[in-house]
Amino acid sequence: MADALKDLYNYELISKIANEISNVYTDFNRETFVDKVFDESWTEKTLKERMRHITICLGETLPNKFEKSIEILSSILDKFPRGQLSSIIFPDYVEVYGLDHWEKSIEALEIFTQHSTAEFAVRPFIVQDQERMMTQMIKWSTHPNEHVRRLASEGCRPKLPWGMVLKSLKKDPTPILPILENLKEDESLYVRKSVANNLNDISKDHPTLVLKIAKEWYGKNPHTNWIIKHACRTLLKKGNIEALTIFGFQTTKAIHIDQFQLQSDKIEIGGDLNFSFTIHSNEPTTTKLRIEFAIDYVKSKGNRTRKIFKISENTIENDKTLSYNKTHSFKNLSTRKHYPGQHSITILINGVESGTYDFTVS
Repeated sequence: MADALKDLYNYELISKIANEISNVYTDFNRETFVDKVFDESWTEKTLKERMRHITICLGETLPNKFEKSIEILSSILDKFPRGQLSSIIFPDYVEVYGLDHWEKSIEALEIFTQHSTAEFAVRPFIVQDQERMMTQMIKWSTHPNEHVRRLASEGCRPKLPWGMVLKSLKKDPTPILPILENLKEDESLYVRKSVANNLNDISKDHPTLVLKIAKEWYGKNPHTNWIIKHACRTLLKKGNIEALTIFGFQTTKAIHIDQFQLQSDKIEIGGDLNFSFTIHSNEPTTTKLRIEFAIDYVKSKGNRTRKIFKISENTIENDKTLSYNKTHSFKNLSTRKHYPGQHSITILINGVESGTYDFTVS
């Protein structure tokens, strides 16, 4: 999480929280709450650490009775903009203090998620009582509000980024499937993205299951087609033949890479790798192409790891040629650090390696 995001939790926000609570709960000690939040470790805390710290400080200054504290938080919810990451403190309070107050917590999460996502907050409830919580999430999957329907899917993703891994659902994702079935033709793109991401999570451990679902769903509805294409992105990047075939990407020996060249086989960290190539078809019929390139990166210990990047999806007719010129940056990022050594670049056509060059990074 970027440092800038953690500054969403700032003095202005904390003061507003304190003021709004004071307006509805006269026994609230505003100064104590603010002082607790801005302790000596505040500056160094990450976004998630700040969020949880605020939650704990609320727990120490709101009434001990959970139902009363939720009543207070619910009454000030609309004083804060909808869709703001900073408002995740509301469902986070339920996550921390509500596990022993099931009915009230479910009621609160359903309300809070319409304001700021409860996708992280529901996960401890799944861990505590999976059958009970998944039954609730199936109910949410038919809710009239898109934020609640999305929560039904996003909250049970086996590998939600920034969220705890749901080990039981990672091992056996079948309890998730009724939820996804209910949402597969959802009118909301926001919801459909979650369904696709959930299936993509599942595909990493259960590719056969996701391929089975993909074959059953594909071709039935435009919304579902989009979900399946997005859900199979990891399988497509891996060159899974079954996944490629579902979307019409057939392997063929009649498609050739020509004139594949690098502008230079030596680049510096921070520079760019420039490369070009052409694709020629001897296939008698029009062929669908998924065109990608793979970089085999040198890592800190000298081993290499592959990362695949999509160039385009296209079609090519008999005896026609497609030309590509691409640039790939080797600037260091927060998500990727580069190391010197011999790297490789490979062009992939419908998952098949079709030409490789080595190059040196220094």
